[in-house]
Amino acid sequence: MDGQELVTRYEAGERDFSRAHIGFADLRGADLRRADLSGARLIDANLRRANLAGADLSWASFLSANLMEADLTGATMSQVVLHGADLRQAKLRGADLEDGFLGAADLSDADLRDANLHGADLERARLVNADLRGADLRDASLRGATLDGANLEGAQVSAEQLAQARSLLGARLPKGQDVGR
Repeated sequence: MDGQELVTRYEAGERDFSRAHIGFADLRGADLRRADLSGARLIDANLRRANLAGADLSWASFLSANLMEADLTGATMSQVVLHGADLRQAKLRGADLEDGFLGAADLSDADLRDANLHGADLERARLVNADLRGADLRDASLRGATLDGANLEGAQVSAEQLAQARSLLGARLPKGQDVGR
């Protein structure tokens, strides 16, 4: 299936696109709210400014996808693979990314307030100026992550996890957290 077919079928009322294979699709600005893309593969897809609020993206693969400025508010994204994806300025407020793989993803300036990142792999991810207030980062890997200017106030994260980060320059840490940097 290509991107145009997906949009056409969505606009006709179809919502179940689970396990679809969509490569190199141009879905810029597409309205895919509440779509079921669980287990889908969107490799190198352009979803810039796409609306995926409330969508089911669990077990989906977005390798090297462009999700810049996408609205993923409240999306179910457990076990999602976002390796190398561009999520700059994405809205992920309240999204469920439990056990997701976001290694080397760029989440700079992303809104991750109240997001569930429990057990997520954020190794080498860029979270520069990301808003992580109230996020659940328990058991998440922050090894090599860049959190410069990130707001982690009220986030559930340990000092040991923060010590794994590559950089925390100017980050606002949860009360009582000090990693000696």
